[in-house]
Amino acid sequence: MAVNLVNVEAVSKVYGTRALLDSVSLGVSEGDRIGVVGRNGDGKTTLIRLLAKLEEPDTGRVTQSGGLRIGVLTQHDSLDPEATIRHEVIGDLADHEWAGNAKIRDVLTGLFDGLDLSGFPQGLDTVIGPLSGGERRRIALAKLLIADQDLIVLDEPTNHLDVEGIAWLAKHLQARRSALVCVTHDRWFLDQVCTRMWDVQRGAVYEYEGGYSDYVFARAERERIAATEEVKRQNLMRKELAWLRRGAPARTSKPRYRIEAANELIADVPPPRDTSELMKFAGARLGKTVFDLDDVTVQAGPKVLVKHLTWQLGPGDRIGLVGVNGAGKTSLLRTLSEAARTQGEKQPAAGRVVVGKTVRLAYLSQDVTELPPALRVLESVQQIRDRVDLGKGREMTAGQLCEQFGFGKEKQWTPVGDLSGGERRRLQLLRLLMDEPNVLFLDEPTNDLDIETLTQLEDVLDGWPGSMVVISHDRFFLERTTDRTYALLGDGALRMLPRGIDEYLERRARMVEASAPVPPPAPATAAGKEKSAADARVAKKELQRIERQLDKISDKETKLHAQIADNATDFEKVAKLDAELRELAGERDELEMRWLELAEDA
Repeated sequence: MAVNLVNVEAVSKVYGTRALLDSVSLGVSEGDRIGVVGRNGDGKTTLIRLLAKLEEPDTGRVTQSGGLRIGVLTQHDSLDPEATIRHEVIGDLADHEWAGNAKIRDVLTGLFDGLDLSGFPQGLDTVIGPLSGGERRRIALAKLLIADQDLIVLDEPTNHLDVEGIAWLAKHLQARRSALVCVTHDRWFLDQVCTRMWDVQRGAVYEYEGGYSDYVFARAERERIAATEEVKRQNLMRKELAWLRRGAPARTSKPRYRIEAANELIADVPPPRDTSELMKFAGARLGKTVFDLDDVTVQAGPKVLVKHLTWQLGPGDRIGLVGVNGAGKTSLLRTLSEAARTQGEKQPAAGRVVVGKTVRLAYLSQDVTELPPALRVLESVQQIRDRVDLGKGREMTAGQLCEQFGFGKEKQWTPVGDLSGGERRRLQLLRLLMDEPNVLFLDEPTNDLDIETLTQLEDVLDGWPGSMVVISHDRFFLERTTDRTYALLGDGALRMLPRGIDEYLERRARMVEASAPVPPPAPATAAGKEKSAADARVAKKELQRIERQLDKISDKETKLHAQIADNATDFEKVAKLDAELRELAGERDELEMRWLELAEDA
């Protein structure tokens, strides 16, 4: 029988006049993997702080088992700013001691891409004080994971981690024997590491078995049973359930609820978006040209990030853009944004960007635009426009769209200065959409947003007609809102990934493996040298054959792009040509990988 680690008995916590938790009772046992979800401000962080005894309840009690070893990652670290990374993470261990510890090597490699911490000025001996919030957070997480814990409590652990870092953290936590309580808005991460869910709502905590997908099924079913009218049943949770069941059924790794009931629940829910209708409408709004890049080079100061890029962003394209930090994702969007803002006058370091004449670009950057703090939420939206056209005869007022984004009637009259970081992020995106753009660039749009707000945003973007590029480390959001994935892998090239994020992680793993130091080869015998020379000749011939094939594919792609431009209004033909393009792209990627393998032999 599992030992109980923490007990929460009839706990209540009030801030001001608001009861965040009201007579809540629950427990954490050995082996539990618990994900905590709920709207921002509903008490998720307060709950885990009470669990960790970082706060005391107003009523009730929290008890921990004797000798409990608990590690807590809060949103504000307690690192000594005058200490070095070595002192905080490794302590007094000698180099040979920590370097010989498999756990320490795994954590440092997973969070910092290597034991030498090359991303920091002095490696392990870098002083913590001048570092950014994201870098400090990684250090605090490394310090926690290296220690031995009975219970790990994490508050938004995926913040400031890239796709690879999040995948590594999920795998690391799966392998640990510690119990886990985790607050995060990353739904893919919740599905990977959690076996139970706590849903914090209006002072109560509802418990569900399974990961995030199972929680969605169970909550949708519970709400359907409890609903007394049809309006109450038509909610965003059902739409996300449809996505989980139809779009990515393999997500449900721990199904505990009847699939028949889930299918019945979504029988009348349409697919998340009608791609063909949106493509037609986008073509009508944008014409044939959105962004055409010809042999473009993107630089940040003297550093070349993207080179010789020839690419098209067409009408209705929904692109997810991933890549290693510093590879140039944000710089590429800024380059296109500058070209659009100056109507093609501001051009990149080399090459040319052609911007469609009808392009109306909205760019959500990672920086939150400051608004006058005394301005009310509704007033700040009405500054842009009173009504917005959503296409296909749909129209919404500023107040209706505010409600869609979680600003209820009372919240609409809240001064902007009183909003939280996540609410300001929502408001920034809402103002962008009110301006009726036909091209959206979203750079980390999920920052500071809770899961319920994310589903609302996804619902709005499902029916949004236009071209879109999304940079995000949130796999679930990318897969939900985009149709194709491209990657910047740090070598200056932009590649399409037919299999999405999974293919990106596979490619990155191969690159890391290829860059690892290799032991010097053993001295070759005469027979070995002769065999090596023969192998090299065969490899060179194969390389030449592949290069000819790549040239042919390039020619075919150029012709297909021209045909797509000529037949932009014939959607069926465009769809067929686009399918051919994707096949060619997949074939090209395979040939390029084979070329790299042979280049080493040659």
